[in-house]
Amino acid sequence: MEERYKDKRVLITGGMGFIGSNLAIALVKEGADVTILDNMLPRQGGNLFNIKPVEKKVRINFSDIRNSQSVNYIVRNKDYIFHLAGQVSHVDSIKNPLQDLSINVEGTLVILEACRQFNRDVKIIFSGTRGQYGQSVRLPVDEKHPMNPKGVYAITNLCAENLVMVYDEIHKIRAIALRITNTYGPRHQMMHDEYGVLNWFIRQAIDSEVIPIFGSGKILRDFLFIEDLIEVILLAGLNQNAYGEIFNVGTGKPTNFIELAKIIVKIAKTGKIKFTEFSQERKEIEPGDYYADISKICSTVGWKPRVDLENGIQKTIDYYRSYKRYYW
Repeated sequence: MEERYKDKRVLITGGMGFIGSNLAIALVKEGADVTILDNMLPRQGGNLFNIKPVEKKVRINFSDIRNSQSVNYIVRNKDYIFHLAGQVSHVDSIKNPLQDLSINVEGTLVILEACRQFNRDVKIIFSGTRGQYGQSVRLPVDEKHPMNPKGVYAITNLCAENLVMVYDEIHKIRAIALRITNTYGPRHQMMHDEYGVLNWFIRQAIDSEVIPIFGSGKILRDFLFIEDLIEVILLAGLNQNAYGEIFNVGTGKPTNFIELAKIIVKIAKTGKIKFTEFSQERKEIEPGDYYADISKICSTVGWKPRVDLENGIQKTIDYYRSYKRYYW
Protein backbone atom coordinates (compact mmCIF):
# COMPACT_ATOMS: atom_id res chain seq x y z
CA MET A 1 0.00 0.00 0.00
CA GLU A 2 2.89 2.34 0.71
CA GLU A 3 3.59 2.85 -3.01
CA ARG A 4 -0.01 3.21 -4.10
CA TYR A 5 -0.56 6.72 -2.69
CA LYS A 6 2.94 7.89 -3.55
CA ASP A 7 2.80 11.20 -5.44
CA LYS A 8 -1.02 11.12 -5.49
CA ARG A 9 -2.63 14.53 -5.04
CA VAL A 10 -4.95 14.29 -2.07
CA LEU A 11 -7.41 16.75 -0.52
CA ILE A 12 -8.60 16.17 3.06
CA THR A 13 -11.57 18.30 4.11
CA GLY A 14 -11.61 18.78 7.86
CA GLY A 15 -7.95 17.87 7.86
CA MET A 16 -7.17 19.60 11.15
CA GLY A 17 -9.68 17.48 13.00
CA PHE A 18 -9.42 14.07 14.64
CA ILE A 19 -9.75 11.71 11.69
CA GLY A 20 -8.43 14.17 9.12
CA SER A 21 -5.14 14.89 10.90
CA ASN A 22 -4.42 11.22 11.55
CA LEU A 23 -5.17 10.52 7.89
CA ALA A 24 -2.92 13.39 6.75
CA ILE A 25 0.01 12.01 8.77
CA ALA A 26 -0.51 8.52 7.32
CA LEU A 27 -0.71 9.83 3.73
CA VAL A 28 2.42 11.98 4.10
CA LYS A 29 4.26 8.84 5.28
CA GLU A 30 3.13 7.13 2.09
CA GLY A 31 4.50 9.94 -0.07
CA ALA A 32 1.21 11.59 -1.05
CA ASP A 33 0.95 15.28 -1.92
CA VAL A 34 -1.52 16.38 0.78
CA THR A 35 -3.71 19.48 0.89
CA ILE A 36 -5.82 20.19 3.98
CA LEU A 37 -8.97 22.32 3.89
CA ASP A 38 -10.38 23.35 7.28
CA ASN A 39 -12.39 26.32 8.52
CA MET A 40 -11.20 25.84 12.14
CA LEU A 41 -14.64 26.58 13.59
CA PRO A 42 -14.46 26.63 17.40
CA ARG A 43 -15.50 23.43 19.23
CA GLN A 44 -15.41 21.32 16.07
CA GLY A 45 -12.06 19.65 16.82
CA GLY A 46 -9.70 21.49 14.47
CA ASN A 47 -6.32 21.86 16.17
CA LEU A 48 -3.06 23.07 14.64
CA PHE A 49 -1.09 20.80 16.95
CA ASN A 50 -2.80 17.78 15.39
CA ILE A 51 -0.65 18.04 12.27
CA LYS A 52 2.59 19.01 14.06
CA PRO A 53 4.48 15.93 12.76
CA VAL A 54 3.77 16.91 9.12
CA GLU A 55 3.12 20.67 9.27
CA LYS A 56 5.93 21.46 6.82
CA LYS A 57 4.92 18.66 4.44
CA VAL A 58 1.28 19.59 3.77
CA ARG A 59 -0.52 22.52 2.18
CA ILE A 60 -3.14 24.15 4.40
CA ASN A 61 -6.12 26.10 3.11
CA PHE A 62 -8.06 27.84 5.89
CA SER A 63 -11.37 27.98 4.08
CA ASP A 64 -14.87 26.56 4.28
CA ILE A 65 -16.40 23.73 2.26
CA ARG A 66 -19.40 26.03 1.66
CA ASN A 67 -17.20 28.58 -0.14
CA SER A 68 -17.67 27.54 -3.76
CA GLN A 69 -15.01 29.93 -5.06
CA SER A 70 -12.38 28.34 -2.86
CA VAL A 71 -13.60 24.76 -3.36
CA ASN A 72 -13.85 25.13 -7.16
CA TYR A 73 -10.16 25.98 -7.21
CA ILE A 74 -8.93 23.49 -4.65
CA VAL A 75 -10.55 20.33 -6.12
CA ARG A 76 -8.79 20.70 -9.47
CA ASN A 77 -6.19 18.06 -10.32
CA LYS A 78 -6.81 16.08 -7.14
CA ASP A 79 -6.69 12.30 -7.39
CA TYR A 80 -8.56 11.70 -4.13
CA ILE A 81 -10.81 13.72 -1.85
CA PHE A 82 -11.29 12.40 1.66
CA HIS A 83 -14.39 14.32 2.72
CA LEU A 84 -14.29 14.40 6.51
CA ALA A 85 -15.41 17.99 7.23
CA GLY A 86 -18.72 18.30 9.01
CA GLN A 87 -20.61 19.51 12.04
CA VAL A 88 -20.33 16.53 14.37
CA SER A 89 -21.85 17.63 17.70
CA HIS A 90 -25.31 16.19 18.42
CA VAL A 91 -25.91 18.96 20.96
CA ASP A 92 -24.93 21.76 18.54
CA SER A 93 -27.17 20.21 15.89
CA ILE A 94 -30.14 20.62 18.24
CA LYS A 95 -29.20 24.18 19.24
CA ASN A 96 -28.38 25.33 15.70
CA PRO A 97 -29.93 22.96 13.14
CA LEU A 98 -29.58 25.42 10.24
CA GLN A 99 -25.80 25.47 10.69
CA ASP A 100 -25.85 21.67 10.70
CA LEU A 101 -27.78 21.63 7.44
CA SER A 102 -25.51 24.24 5.91
CA ILE A 103 -22.19 22.58 6.76
CA ASN A 104 -23.10 18.92 6.27
CA VAL A 105 -25.45 19.14 3.30
CA GLU A 106 -24.69 22.40 1.49
CA GLY A 107 -20.95 21.94 2.06
CA THR A 108 -21.03 18.42 0.60
CA LEU A 109 -23.04 19.63 -2.39
CA VAL A 110 -20.54 22.45 -3.03
CA ILE A 111 -17.73 19.87 -3.17
CA LEU A 112 -19.69 17.55 -5.45
CA GLU A 113 -20.62 20.38 -7.84
CA ALA A 114 -17.01 21.56 -7.93
CA CYS A 115 -15.95 18.03 -8.89
CA ARG A 116 -18.70 17.78 -11.52
CA GLN A 117 -17.52 20.99 -13.14
CA PHE A 118 -13.76 20.85 -12.67
CA ASN A 119 -12.59 17.30 -11.81
CA ARG A 120 -14.81 14.39 -12.80
CA ASP A 121 -11.94 11.92 -12.52
CA VAL A 122 -11.46 12.42 -8.78
CA LYS A 123 -12.29 9.66 -6.29
CA ILE A 124 -14.25 10.67 -3.18
CA ILE A 125 -14.24 8.86 0.16
CA PHE A 126 -17.05 10.19 2.36
CA SER A 127 -17.20 9.72 6.12
CA GLY A 128 -20.69 9.24 7.52
CA THR A 129 -21.84 7.97 10.89
CA ARG A 130 -23.47 4.92 12.44
CA GLY A 131 -25.97 7.45 13.85
CA GLN A 132 -27.67 7.44 10.45
CA TYR A 133 -29.31 4.12 11.39
CA GLY A 134 -30.99 5.46 14.52
CA GLN A 135 -32.42 2.82 16.83
CA SER A 136 -31.29 -0.71 15.99
CA VAL A 137 -34.04 -3.16 15.07
CA ARG A 138 -31.53 -6.02 14.80
CA LEU A 139 -27.95 -6.60 15.86
CA PRO A 140 -25.34 -6.55 14.54
CA VAL A 141 -26.39 -3.73 12.19
CA ASP A 142 -25.64 -4.40 8.51
CA GLU A 143 -25.81 -1.97 5.60
CA LYS A 144 -29.37 -3.06 4.70
CA HIS A 145 -30.67 -2.09 8.15
CA PRO A 146 -33.57 0.43 8.05
CA MET A 147 -32.56 4.08 8.30
CA ASN A 148 -34.29 5.93 11.11
CA PRO A 149 -31.93 8.71 12.23
CA LYS A 150 -32.64 10.39 15.55
CA GLY A 151 -31.57 14.03 15.54
CA VAL A 152 -30.60 16.62 12.97
CA TYR A 153 -26.91 15.61 12.88
CA ALA A 154 -27.74 12.06 11.79
CA ILE A 155 -30.30 13.28 9.24
CA THR A 156 -27.89 15.75 7.62
CA ASN A 157 -25.19 13.06 7.44
CA LEU A 158 -27.61 10.67 5.75
CA CYS A 159 -28.60 13.40 3.29
CA ALA A 160 -24.94 14.14 2.51
CA GLU A 161 -24.28 10.43 1.96
CA ASN A 162 -27.25 10.22 -0.43
CA LEU A 163 -25.91 13.18 -2.40
CA VAL A 164 -22.47 11.57 -2.69
CA MET A 165 -23.97 8.31 -3.97
CA VAL A 166 -26.28 10.12 -6.42
CA TYR A 167 -23.29 11.95 -7.93
CA ASP A 168 -21.51 8.61 -8.23
CA GLU A 169 -24.46 7.06 -10.04
CA ILE A 170 -25.55 9.97 -12.25
CA HIS A 171 -22.37 11.96 -12.87
CA LYS A 172 -19.93 9.01 -12.54
CA ILE A 173 -17.85 10.80 -9.89
CA ARG A 174 -16.53 7.71 -8.14
CA ALA A 175 -17.34 7.64 -4.45
CA ILE A 176 -17.35 5.44 -1.37
CA ALA A 177 -19.51 6.10 1.70
CA LEU A 178 -18.38 4.88 5.12
CA ARG A 179 -20.75 4.67 8.09
CA ILE A 180 -18.25 4.95 10.90
CA THR A 181 -18.84 3.75 14.45
CA ASN A 182 -17.68 5.51 17.66
CA THR A 183 -13.99 6.17 17.08
CA TYR A 184 -11.42 7.13 19.71
CA GLY A 185 -7.72 7.80 20.03
CA PRO A 186 -5.08 10.54 19.80
CA ARG A 187 -5.90 13.96 18.28
CA HIS A 188 -9.58 13.92 19.22
CA GLN A 189 -10.91 17.15 20.78
CA MET A 190 -10.96 17.01 24.60
CA MET A 191 -12.50 20.39 25.46
CA HIS A 192 -16.14 19.31 25.86
CA ASP A 193 -18.28 16.18 26.12
CA GLU A 194 -20.69 16.81 23.25
CA TYR A 195 -19.16 14.14 21.03
CA GLY A 196 -16.53 11.48 21.50
CA VAL A 197 -17.69 9.82 24.72
CA LEU A 198 -14.74 7.45 25.09
CA ASN A 199 -12.19 10.23 24.76
CA TRP A 200 -14.14 12.34 27.25
CA PHE A 201 -14.09 9.45 29.74
CA ILE A 202 -10.31 9.35 29.27
CA ARG A 203 -10.01 13.05 30.04
CA GLN A 204 -12.01 12.60 33.24
CA ALA A 205 -9.87 9.65 34.30
CA ILE A 206 -6.62 11.55 33.60
CA ASP A 207 -7.94 14.47 35.68
CA SER A 208 -8.99 12.08 38.52
CA GLU A 209 -12.60 13.13 38.06
CA VAL A 210 -15.86 11.17 38.13
CA ILE A 211 -16.81 9.28 34.95
CA PRO A 212 -20.61 9.52 34.64
CA ILE A 213 -22.41 6.37 33.48
CA PHE A 214 -25.87 7.23 32.15
CA GLY A 215 -28.84 5.01 33.00
CA SER A 216 -28.02 1.36 33.67
CA GLY A 217 -24.67 1.63 31.86
CA LYS A 218 -25.54 -1.48 29.84
CA ILE A 219 -26.08 0.23 26.49
CA LEU A 220 -23.79 -1.41 23.93
CA ARG A 221 -21.42 0.43 21.60
CA ASP A 222 -18.82 -0.52 19.03
CA PHE A 223 -15.57 1.38 19.77
CA LEU A 224 -12.96 1.62 16.99
CA PHE A 225 -9.38 2.80 17.44
CA ILE A 226 -8.26 5.57 15.08
CA GLU A 227 -5.32 3.59 13.63
CA ASP A 228 -7.71 0.87 12.45
CA LEU A 229 -10.03 3.45 10.92
CA ILE A 230 -7.19 5.13 9.02
CA GLU A 231 -6.02 1.78 7.67
CA VAL A 232 -9.45 0.87 6.33
CA ILE A 233 -10.01 4.34 4.82
CA LEU A 234 -6.74 4.01 2.90
CA LEU A 235 -7.49 0.45 1.78
CA ALA A 236 -10.98 1.41 0.61
CA GLY A 237 -9.66 4.32 -1.44
CA LEU A 238 -7.35 1.97 -3.33
CA ASN A 239 -9.96 -0.71 -4.02
CA GLN A 240 -11.87 -0.28 -7.26
CA ASN A 241 -14.59 -2.69 -6.07
CA ALA A 242 -15.38 -0.37 -3.17
CA TYR A 243 -16.56 2.52 -5.35
CA GLY A 244 -20.30 3.03 -5.61
CA GLU A 245 -20.72 1.15 -2.32
CA ILE A 246 -21.69 1.96 1.27
CA PHE A 247 -19.86 0.26 4.13
CA ASN A 248 -20.14 -0.04 7.88
CA VAL A 249 -16.83 0.51 9.66
CA GLY A 250 -16.37 -0.70 13.22
CA THR A 251 -15.02 -3.65 15.18
CA GLY A 252 -18.21 -5.69 15.33
CA LYS A 253 -17.51 -6.26 19.04
CA PRO A 254 -19.95 -4.71 21.54
CA THR A 255 -18.85 -3.14 24.83
CA ASN A 256 -21.16 -1.61 27.41
CA PHE A 257 -20.40 1.63 29.22
CA ILE A 258 -19.75 0.01 32.60
CA GLU A 259 -17.09 -2.25 31.06
CA LEU A 260 -15.64 0.70 29.16
CA ALA A 261 -15.33 2.92 32.23
CA LYS A 262 -13.78 0.10 34.29
CA ILE A 263 -11.12 -0.52 31.62
CA ILE A 264 -10.25 3.19 31.46
CA VAL A 265 -9.97 3.53 35.24
CA LYS A 266 -7.85 0.37 35.45
CA ILE A 267 -5.41 1.54 32.76
CA ALA A 268 -5.29 5.19 33.86
CA LYS A 269 -5.02 4.17 37.55
CA THR A 270 -7.08 7.30 38.29
CA GLY A 271 -10.72 8.40 38.15
CA LYS A 272 -13.89 6.82 39.56
CA ILE A 273 -17.26 5.75 38.22
CA LYS A 274 -20.66 7.16 39.15
CA PHE A 275 -24.12 6.32 37.80
CA THR A 276 -26.34 9.21 36.76
CA GLU A 277 -29.58 9.86 34.89
CA PHE A 278 -29.78 10.93 31.25
CA SER A 279 -30.38 14.61 30.63
CA GLN A 280 -33.50 15.28 28.57
CA GLU A 281 -31.35 16.30 25.56
CA ARG A 282 -29.30 13.10 25.68
CA LYS A 283 -32.36 10.94 26.27
CA GLU A 284 -34.08 12.26 23.16
CA ILE A 285 -31.19 11.39 20.83
CA GLU A 286 -29.96 8.17 22.50
CA PRO A 287 -30.42 5.40 19.90
CA GLY A 288 -29.76 2.44 22.23
CA ASP A 289 -27.55 -0.56 21.50
CA TYR A 290 -25.32 -0.56 18.42
CA TYR A 291 -22.58 -2.70 17.01
CA ALA A 292 -21.74 -3.14 13.37
CA ASP A 293 -21.76 -6.02 10.96
CA ILE A 294 -18.45 -5.31 9.20
CA SER A 295 -18.36 -8.40 6.97
CA LYS A 296 -18.95 -6.38 3.78
CA ILE A 297 -15.94 -4.09 4.14
CA CYS A 298 -13.72 -6.88 5.49
CA SER A 299 -14.40 -9.09 2.47
CA THR A 300 -14.28 -6.24 -0.08
CA VAL A 301 -11.01 -4.55 0.92
CA GLY A 302 -9.26 -7.30 2.90
CA TRP A 303 -9.25 -5.53 6.27
CA LYS A 304 -9.92 -6.39 9.86
CA PRO A 305 -9.46 -4.25 12.99
CA ARG A 306 -6.25 -5.08 14.83
CA VAL A 307 -6.14 -2.89 17.96
CA ASP A 308 -8.18 -4.22 20.88
CA LEU A 309 -9.91 -1.88 23.31
CA GLU A 310 -7.32 -2.13 26.11
CA ASN A 311 -4.36 -1.43 23.80
CA GLY A 312 -6.19 1.43 22.11
CA ILE A 313 -7.10 3.03 25.44
CA GLN A 314 -3.50 2.66 26.67
CA LYS A 315 -2.17 4.39 23.55
CA THR A 316 -4.75 7.17 23.90
CA ILE A 317 -3.99 7.80 27.58
CA ASP A 318 -0.24 7.86 26.86
CA TYR A 319 -0.74 10.42 24.08
CA TYR A 320 -2.85 12.83 26.14
CA ARG A 321 -0.62 12.58 29.17
CA SER A 322 2.27 13.65 26.93
CA TYR A 323 0.42 16.46 25.10
CA LYS A 324 -2.31 17.48 27.55
CA ARG A 325 -1.57 21.21 27.27
CA TYR A 326 -2.56 21.22 23.59
CA TYR A 327 -6.00 19.66 24.18
CA TRP A 328 -7.41 20.69 27.57
